[in-house]
Amino acid sequence: MLAGVSVGIAGFGYLASRDSGSGLVVIRELMGSVLFSFALLAVVNYKMMLYTGTAGFVNKGEMGKLGLILLGNIIGCALVALMARLSPMPLQQTAQAFLEARLDVGPLRGGILSIGCGFIMTTAVTFARKGANLPLLIGVPLFILCGFPHCVADIFYYLAAPLAFWQAHLVEILAFYGAIVIGNFVGCNFYRMIMGDNPQ
Repeated sequence: MLAGVSVGIAGFGYLASRDSGSGLVVIRELMGSVLFSFALLAVVNYKMMLYTGTAGFVNKGEMGKLGLILLGNIIGCALVALMARLSPMPLQQTAQAFLEARLDVGPLRGGILSIGCGFIMTTAVTFARKGANLPLLIGVPLFILCGFPHCVADIFYYLAAPLAFWQAHLVEILAFYGAIVIGNFVGCNFYRMIMGDNPQ
């Protein structure tokens, strides 16, 4: 749950940077993506359990544990999404625009793109476990700027969107989300699929 809270806070900052009326859009996007690194730095250094920080290192028989981690992450993000709804900034509208853009991509393409995020996450976490945090600072902005969906960050944006939008697009949202959870898992395990070895 704490990992979800950390990601939610980073997502809050990302949405707020997009809402900022000053500066070029590119600068605001870059600033928001760099600030998002806070989440992964907190997760790794406090040894929290994040779905995409764990999926590349699970063993057979631990899929249930991974499912519980994702559930906890979603609950943590939901708590911060409630805070976003109290913000005087128009974060709900920004979150809806973000979600609309995701749904326009569609589940198949979204699932494929999310493989890139999983690959980057496992690489960053592997280096961080060896004491090198720079890949965390580079990897997070990289997957955001590439538009690779992250199933925990995305769920914060989804939960921050207006409920009326959810009611109108529930099936599409669930289909897209399921696809990116699978895609992230595939990307997180890409090393093992190719090398047959845990990259730790």
